[in-house]
Amino acid sequence: MTRTKRHSRLALAALAGTLLLSACGTPGSGNENAPDPVSIAIGEPAAPLVPGNTVEEYGTQILESLWTGLVEYDTDGEVSYTGVADSIESEDSVTWTVALQDGWTFHDGTPVTAASFVDAWNYTAYSPNAQAGSYFFANIEGYGDLQAPTDDNGEPTGEPAATELTGLRVVDDLTFTVTLSGPFAQFPVTVGYNPFFPLPESFFDDPEAFGSRPIGNGPFRAAGDFVPGSGITLVAADGFAGAQAPSVEELEYRVYADPKTAYTDALAGNLDILPRVPAEMSEVAQQEFAGRYEETAASGFTFLGLPLYEERYADPRVRQALSMAIDRDAIAEHIFAGTREAADSVVPPVVGGHRDGACGYCTLDVERANDLLDEAGFDRTQPIELWFNAGGGNEAWGEALGNQLRTNLGVEYVLRGDLAPAEYGPLLFTQGMTGPFRMGWSMDYPSPQNFLEPLYSTQAQPPAGANTTFYSNPEFDALVAQGNGAASSEEAIAFYNQAEDVLLEDMPIIPLFFDVTQSVHSGDVDDVVVDLFGRVDTTAVTLAG
Repeated sequence: MTRTKRHSRLALAALAGTLLLSACGTPGSGNENAPDPVSIAIGEPAAPLVPGNTVEEYGTQILESLWTGLVEYDTDGEVSYTGVADSIESEDSVTWTVALQDGWTFHDGTPVTAASFVDAWNYTAYSPNAQAGSYFFANIEGYGDLQAPTDDNGEPTGEPAATELTGLRVVDDLTFTVTLSGPFAQFPVTVGYNPFFPLPESFFDDPEAFGSRPIGNGPFRAAGDFVPGSGITLVAADGFAGAQAPSVEELEYRVYADPKTAYTDALAGNLDILPRVPAEMSEVAQQEFAGRYEETAASGFTFLGLPLYEERYADPRVRQALSMAIDRDAIAEHIFAGTREAADSVVPPVVGGHRDGACGYCTLDVERANDLLDEAGFDRTQPIELWFNAGGGNEAWGEALGNQLRTNLGVEYVLRGDLAPAEYGPLLFTQGMTGPFRMGWSMDYPSPQNFLEPLYSTQAQPPAGANTTFYSNPEFDALVAQGNGAASSEEAIAFYNQAEDVLLEDMPIIPLFFDVTQSVHSGDVDDVVVDLFGRVDTTAVTLAG
């Protein structure tokens, strides 16, 4: 029997991830008596604050304060049974029995039950609901029947055959079973990711209103609505059933359109926590925030997606050539001042299974790049459009990369960086890009699969997932599936490495940089922890003094 119990710890391996969209205002307060609110800078979330529809960093940061999942993830990248699950058991790694602890409630006072999870998962998996996290339920039995038939352009042509996953069954108020379509020994470690969070019954009455003022079961509750362009205020939740109640009474998540403005506010003492220092301030931040500066390892991965649906980028030789024309080390040194390192794979160094030099097309080779472009018959008279979201400090490195392409390949470029994250995100998922586009990904737990299946598998193509290049290769899918069904982590990593090799030959994306997180905070707070996932642990934050 495979058995995982509360308070046990597991090495992490499985699928998940958070889309990174680097992006002023002050949210309205809901508790006027709450002392010393702690302010945290974020960018604009790409979607309403619904767990199943949130796969980017800013919304995820907020949801992590509002919810507690079946399991939780520690700052060192391990899974801890301090969440809602009492145990997750299986005889065959296919059918899992999830037993919940009694006593967990939502912020509206209603109990967290087995149905809270089952109903939420069914809603997220059902394709007409267009939830960005739908893909994460693809390995549960019956998922295909919840997907609407589509035409060659991916447009729905009818209704799904079912509305509920056959692999989910409520046994009683505190027990449910999950039947997968195949063995997956690491299933328990995936379920702390926010698409797996429970939902109260009130969600289904008005999902749109819920997205503005979510009702979770976590350490903080929403004190008011999320205000686009401004933010949201949270207060400590009464009766929180988790292992670590928050030390501060109130949080303000403040949306900043420009991270440089957030840095200025933090320097002036008007902002408590800036989780990511803008690259252009990285050289002075340590001096300007002496004693209030932290540098931590990170799982963030920046890359260029290629729109494979555009004929100009359909030939892998074009994609390989573009990659070999980029001097990543020069950009990392001169633009990022050491806060990034050149990527030579799609799996970051902090994740087990990373291989130095896995990407053979990630080394600068101008002669070979030009030969490949000529072989592919690439039209050099038309500029390359480089897409990135506005307000995230992307323009400097985007321009540097464009200049390299112009110098090394003789192709002009146009910067397309005028869209805010909320506008940029939808284009990613609807084949709206006309050239290479900036993407970022950060783990929810360390595994090579985390950086492979959710981003490049056929099943993860939008609207079900985050495969925004719309890449599809049956060989890649099969190798990932073999890794998922492997009996050991070592065997799984071997298959994931093979899948990465296939991917890096096809080059649907161009690896660019791995992150190093620099964060700063005011003198009013202590115990500020930015974890490997790039998120502030809001229950750990304390007031100084």
